[in-house]
Amino acid sequence: MGVANQHIPQSRIQDSIWFQVPHVVANPRLRMFCFSYAGGNASAYRDWYQKLPKDVEICSVQLPGRGARFKEKAFTSLDDLVTALVDAFDPFLDVPFVFFGHSMGAQVAFELARRLRDLDAPQPKSLFVSGRRAPNLPAKRKPIHGLPEAEFREEIRRLNGTPAEAFENPELMELVSPILRADCQVIETSHFEPSEPLGVPIIALGGAQDKNVSIDELEHWSRLTKGSFEMRLFSGDHFYIHSATDSLLKCLNAFFENAFERSDRLLSKYVKQAARRIR
Repeated sequence: MGVANQHIPQSRIQDSIWFQVPHVVANPRLRMFCFSYAGGNASAYRDWYQKLPKDVEICSVQLPGRGARFKEKAFTSLDDLVTALVDAFDPFLDVPFVFFGHSMGAQVAFELARRLRDLDAPQPKSLFVSGRRAPNLPAKRKPIHGLPEAEFREEIRRLNGTPAEAFENPELMELVSPILRADCQVIETSHFEPSEPLGVPIIALGGAQDKNVSIDELEHWSRLTKGSFEMRLFSGDHFYIHSATDSLLKCLNAFFENAFERSDRLLSKYVKQAARRIR
């Protein structure tokens, strides 16, 4: 991996196969990298830019095996996936950024942040982990990625970890099922390695009616950071990000505006101190 200050000027994030950027910002004040749930793709976040600050550039991560990358082999190892993401992200960490991940995406975002930390690369300003129990907790269900197809689909349906519309469309399910199986393998074969807590704030988000992730399991994220920790709950189940999108985006807006205000106050303070020194 290179380092972000070796950013190649002609590199454009919208040209990378790893990202979908629905609205390119010429000089973004912040980049928000979004990681989707198991079986999902980058389109889950395509409209978010419309209700977030105009100087925040939404960059949705598109993993192999889905969307325009459907012909590529999906990852089945979290370690291999994170290694590939480090190289993909490297040219685009030249501005402040945050990570937002839902379900499987939360764990991917967390592990990527840890890897960047270990490489002395830029860190996200905040880590938003949504609909995912903290990865330092032991697994509470048996692996399903190796089950026969009929049993696998039944387990996926029972876990309510996939939008219901997919099961109602047989052709769509034929496409989604292999991706789901690969994504389940990514999570089920990963092993949490204890390390120094991150130094960045973690904000845990969840659906108040989510039967897959309890409040206690969300609160455990607090043990994985030395920075601040907050938790927010929204009306809805595991897929509250689709049913309570407006409330979620209002919450994110508030976080961004507060962060920008603090940044502006610090900048103003430093400018005044510099001016006094010059006089």
